[in-house]
Amino acid sequence: MKYINKLLLLLVLGAFAACTYEFPEPQIDEPTSGSADLTKIVSVGNSLTAGFMDGALYNRAQQNSFAVILAEQARAVGGGDFNVPNINSVNGFFQMGPQGPLGRLILTVNPQTGATGPAPIGAGDLPSDFTGNKAALNNFGVPGITLLTALIPQTGGPASPANPAYNRLYERFASNPGTSTIIGDAAAALANGGTFFTFWLGNNDVLGYATGGASNPAILTSNSDFQQRLAAALGAMLAANPNAKGAVANIPSLAVLPYFTLVPWNALPLSQAQADQANQGYAAYNGGLAMARAGNLITAEEEQRRRIQFQAGQNGFVMEDEFLTDLSALGLPSIRQSKSTDRATLPLSAALGQPVGGNPALIRGISFPVEDQFVLTPEEQLEIRDKITAFNGFINAAVQANSDRLVLVDVNNLLDRVLQGQVSSGGVGLTASIIPPNGGFSLDGVHPNARAHAFVANLFIDQINQKWEANIPRANPNEYIGNDLPR
Repeated sequence: MKYINKLLLLLVLGAFAACTYEFPEPQIDEPTSGSADLTKIVSVGNSLTAGFMDGALYNRAQQNSFAVILAEQARAVGGGDFNVPNINSVNGFFQMGPQGPLGRLILTVNPQTGATGPAPIGAGDLPSDFTGNKAALNNFGVPGITLLTALIPQTGGPASPANPAYNRLYERFASNPGTSTIIGDAAAALANGGTFFTFWLGNNDVLGYATGGASNPAILTSNSDFQQRLAAALGAMLAANPNAKGAVANIPSLAVLPYFTLVPWNALPLSQAQADQANQGYAAYNGGLAMARAGNLITAEEEQRRRIQFQAGQNGFVMEDEFLTDLSALGLPSIRQSKSTDRATLPLSAALGQPVGGNPALIRGISFPVEDQFVLTPEEQLEIRDKITAFNGFINAAVQANSDRLVLVDVNNLLDRVLQGQVSSGGVGLTASIIPPNGGFSLDGVHPNARAHAFVANLFIDQINQKWEANIPRANPNEYIGNDLPR
């Protein structure tokens, strides 16, 4: 019996030895464009498409826009060259300085105060004409462009105070400056063998109003104008090539931008002596508020909101507020101190606490109220949020009306998740700040840096892959540079 059992065991072991079991190899899907064709991509948009970063358009930034990254990843599925109107400047142009053009912003450490903040890197370059082949361009991103200026020829010239639409960064590569349009040039490129397009316009129809503290209603696009211009611009791209498909991005919330979060509401430091002196100057104003309340001209709540009282330490700054009750008949201005619900804009960081017009008696934020263009009140923030919601509704409706050819890229949702700390790559997060290494915004506080552009490119890729069953490889955001360390 033992012999039989041993024999059976040997037979079983022999059978196992004679068998070879092949474990299945993990299936790796080959890159494919699915039912989309990315052979020739054409991109049209504003500064986000152009790659504007750190307050300037410069070489490194231009080559790291989401549009360029997307086109690079599309090479794996047959994508071709993606030509940009090269700016040919290492530092670009931020603003004019005493000695000439100043270049892009960098983080610097003030040797006197030890404070770290953005400042021009040094010399820059005025934008030069693009001398390459304009007919071969793929990227038609132009900083500062609204839907209107994307559609009108005045954007390319003439360069005249009588032409507020003029934009040097379009003129430099326009097919026919003063006659051609950005949308017209992009549509022509799409008609000339283009197979796919990205469309990201509309941000500047509200951004300029917001960055100016909501002080100039004339530059805020109306809902009806936005809808009409969106239909014209997007319609021109769709008509240029009836077979081309496209990805359309929406407008992100401005609450995520460091431009509106870097300067705190209580950014005014005062000593006890300074606070006492300032309080003496507002004694009559506070007394007038009490009289207005006693006369039922304002409520007790408004009186308290308007009272100005400084103390030692960090203080809210004195600011204009057009939403307060008009008490000018009593000689009382519409001013108050800033609250935690207010949003100061980034330019206030250089102006707060400084003499106005060289007058040492007029200190901005103390004896001189901070002007409307430096602050967004809660009412203005709500107005801007409602406007973005309306604009995004029009964008979504336009995409849905052409759902066979278009896909929506919800950048608004992406940046909301960045604000909530929910976006990362390889365990490395992306934050809504300018602070390296994780900060996703360039040093102007408005535009993404190269690393954040890679996340945006991946969002485009994800939507294209899902919509048209493609398999475009995603970029690795950690291979793209964020903000440079302070100098």
